[in-house]
Amino acid sequence: MKDFSSEEASHQSRRKLLKQLGVGSLLAATGLSSFKINSKEEAALKGNINHSVCSWTYGFLSLSQLCDVALSLGLRAIDLVKPADFSILKEKNIDCSMCYTAGETSLTKGFNDKQNHGWLIKDYLEAIPLIADAGYKNLICFSGNRNGMDDETGLNNCKEGLLKVLGKAEQYGVTLQLELFNSKVDHKDYMADRSSWGIELCKRIDSPNFKLLYDIYHMQVNEGDVIRTIQDHHQWFGHYHTAGVPGRHEIDETQELFYPAIMRAIYATGYKGYVAQEFISIKKDQQEKIDSLRKAIQICDI
Repeated sequence: MKDFSSEEASHQSRRKLLKQLGVGSLLAATGLSSFKINSKEEAALKGNINHSVCSWTYGFLSLSQLCDVALSLGLRAIDLVKPADFSILKEKNIDCSMCYTAGETSLTKGFNDKQNHGWLIKDYLEAIPLIADAGYKNLICFSGNRNGMDDETGLNNCKEGLLKVLGKAEQYGVTLQLELFNSKVDHKDYMADRSSWGIELCKRIDSPNFKLLYDIYHMQVNEGDVIRTIQDHHQWFGHYHTAGVPGRHEIDETQELFYPAIMRAIYATGYKGYVAQEFISIKKDQQEKIDSLRKAIQICDI
């Protein structure tokens, strides 16, 4: 899923970005430097929405480079980072708005299948203290695919497995967030493909440390009615992802969702967490891809 270039190509890309963005200078000792924060741009953000960006969507940058770009745009968090890379975030003084475990990350093998409970419970019990010690709050999890399983069995299995790690999550102040995907286009057979299924799981688990990651793109594809769903069920949603519909690309005038209205609906609920950009840019040039992120932040900064 990630597309990291070679070390030399990465260095060349970084030099190009530094020159184009005009936010850094080269150091003689290393040939590289961090982007300086554009204070005017950061100050221009209104502060109503806490912005983040998903690391994998900018895989042509190293995590360190992405931190520099994020800071230059006024972002204070990166989404979807493993504990092994927390030291990079610490060095850059940037938050991890959504964490992975240190072990295997599978979107298809989740808590709905008891055969996965052994390794999943081990991974999550090990990850929770690492995340808390780093000062982070959110840990992603997944239902997994159906593989012929009915909704009720999946709900019961997820509840059984998740309850075995939620005690530690509550103890350490970490919130597990189960992501909702669409099963129509991108994640065929994924079980948690409707907000109603996820909300029912939240009700059965009944823990303040278990929420849903409401991916706006995925839920628009599978069920629509995004703003009403946020208004009526926001208490179950602990995190948000964005992307354009159709295609999962830029959230601009080329797609059907009007993100300023969606952001206003999120803000009106009193939500204080992060909204992470997770669109896949169709731009070919690296600078244009970063400009797309800048534009997305401006669109969502209501």
